[in-house]
Amino acid sequence: MSDTFSSSLNKIQMQIMWDRLIAVVEEQAQTLIRTAFSSSTREAGDVSAGVYNTRGQMLAQAVTGTPGHVNAMAESVGHFLDKFPIETMKPGESYMTNDPWKGTGHLHDFTVVTPVFRGTEPVALFACTTHVVDVGGLGFTADGRQVFEEGLYIPLMRLASDGQMNADLLEMVNANVREPAQVVGDLYSLVACNEDGGRRLIDMMAEYQLETIDGLGDKIIETSRTAMQDAVRALPDGVYTNSMTTDGYESPITIMATLTIKGDQVGVDFAGTSGVSSFGINVPLCYTKAYASFGIRVVVGNRVPNNSGSLGVITVTAPEGTITNAQPPCAVCARHVIGQMLPDVMLGCLHQVDPTLAPAEGASSVWAPVLMGGHGTSASDKRGENFTVTMFNTGGTGARPMLDGLNTTGFPTGIRSVPVEISEALAPIVVWRKVYLENSGGAGKYRGGAGQHIEVAHREEAPFAISAMFDRVDHPARGQAGGASGHRGRVFTVNGETLRSKGKQTVEAGDRLVLHTPGGGGYGQAQTRAPEAVGEDVRLGFVSVEEARDAYGVISDKLGNVDVQATEAARAKMERT
Repeated sequence: MSDTFSSSLNKIQMQIMWDRLIAVVEEQAQTLIRTAFSSSTREAGDVSAGVYNTRGQMLAQAVTGTPGHVNAMAESVGHFLDKFPIETMKPGESYMTNDPWKGTGHLHDFTVVTPVFRGTEPVALFACTTHVVDVGGLGFTADGRQVFEEGLYIPLMRLASDGQMNADLLEMVNANVREPAQVVGDLYSLVACNEDGGRRLIDMMAEYQLETIDGLGDKIIETSRTAMQDAVRALPDGVYTNSMTTDGYESPITIMATLTIKGDQVGVDFAGTSGVSSFGINVPLCYTKAYASFGIRVVVGNRVPNNSGSLGVITVTAPEGTITNAQPPCAVCARHVIGQMLPDVMLGCLHQVDPTLAPAEGASSVWAPVLMGGHGTSASDKRGENFTVTMFNTGGTGARPMLDGLNTTGFPTGIRSVPVEISEALAPIVVWRKVYLENSGGAGKYRGGAGQHIEVAHREEAPFAISAMFDRVDHPARGQAGGASGHRGRVFTVNGETLRSKGKQTVEAGDRLVLHTPGGGGYGQAQTRAPEAVGEDVRLGFVSVEEARDAYGVISDKLGNVDVQATEAARAKMERT
C-alpha cells in the first residue's frame, strides 16, 4: 500500500479526494435516474451505482440506491472480472448480466460494468444496477416454480464494444419483454451513467495529478476496515441468536440467524432456516449477504462509508438448500419478500448485545403490487387496454429505543413510493385513496410507524389483475421491550373479497383493490407513553380515541385534548389489572 497519504496535510487531501469520489458515484446514480425510462428507476430509485478498483474491490457507493443492489453488486463485479479479465478489456466496452446468482438476486435486475481508461491503461471499473419493468416470462410475480419460467436469463456478456451497443442482444431483449421501449431504454441509461461516472473520475484524476487511484483506493479500504473493526471491538464478544417467522407462500418460513462477535469480526450463519420454497420467494446467497450485512451496519459502524473494507469485516453464510441460499434452478423473482426481512433479524440479534441499539421490527418487505390489464386478465372478460404497472408502496418502520417509528418509509430498501399521478399516467387506473392507516403502528412508549390504506380501481371499470408479493399479513412486525406488534397487512376488495398475499389474482370489473400495508412494532410499555404524545397521535389520525383509551390508557377527544384526571385513573386501573 502506498504511503502517499501519511502526512497530516496529505491525510486532509485524501479525505477531500474520498469525498469527491463519493460525489462522482452519486452523480453516476443521478444520471441513471434522470435518463431512465421505467418508473421503478426514475421515481422509486430502485438502483445502485459504485466505483471499483481494477481488482474488483468497491471503493465508493452512491448514497442513492438500495442495499440489496449495492451490497450484492459489490460481489458481482468479481464475477465479471472472472469472465472478462481486466487486461482483456478495451475502451468503449460495457458488460451486462441479470444472472440472479452473479448479479443482484433476480432476473429483473440488470447489472452493467464498464472499464475506465486513462490513456491506454484501465484505472477503474464503474458498475450500476437497476430493476427493469419487465423481463418477459411470468412477469414480476412469486408464482414461478423455476427460474426458467421467470423471464429472459442473460449470462455475463458484452453489452457494448467499440462504443456501439450490441444490436443482437438488444433485439433479443426487445422481442422478449412486454415493455421493450422502457427496458431497452434503461439499458442505454445504465451504460450512460457508467460513462458519466468515468468522465468525472478522469477529471478528478487530472485535477489531483493522479496516474492511478490504487493508492487512494487502498487507503480508503484500509481506513474503512480499521474503523469498522474498532466499532465491532466496542461490542462484547458472544453468540447471539434470533428467529423470525414470515408468511411464506405455501407455508410459513422460519428465518434463523446466529450472530457471532469475536474480536474485530462479525459472523452470521443462517443454519436452521427453512428450506427452499416451491415458489419464487427463494433468495440467492448474494442477496442474503447484502441485506444481512446492511442490518448489522445500520447500527454498528454506521458512520463508516460502505465499501469493500467495511463490508469485509462481516462474513455471512447459509447452508445450501435453505431459503437464504437457494441454488439454481429455484425460482427467485420475489426474493425481496424474504431478503428484506433479514435486517430485522439482525437487529433482533443486536438487541441482545445492547438493548439501546436496535429498533422493533417494521413492515420491512416493500409492498410493490404489479397491476396488469387487457388480454388474459380475466377468463370471462377481455375488455380494456393492455398495461403493466408496478406501484411501490411501504409500511411503517419499527419504533426506536428513543423515538417513534417512521410512517410509510422504505426501510430497509430505501425505495421511494411512486407518486399516484405517475401511476395513473402510466396505466388506466385510478387511485381513489392513499392515506395513513389508523391504529396500524404498534402501541408502545414509542409508537411503531404507520402503514397506509390504498384503494385502486380500473379507470374503465374493466377487470385487472394483481401480482401480489406481500408479507406481514399473517405474521406482523413484533414489538420490542414490551411494545405491541404492528398492524397486519391486508389484501382485499371493496366488495368484500379477501385476496391472497401472494400470487396473481383478478379484481373484477367495477370492484376496487384495497391494500393495508403493515405497521411497525412499538417499543416499550404503551402505558408509559407521554399522554400529550398520544393526544397528538389522535389529533393527526394515527391513533383512534378508542385505541388511545384501550392500549395507552389515555382519555382524549377527537381533537387530541387529553383529560388528565381521567387518564391518571385509567392508567391506575390498568396497572392494577
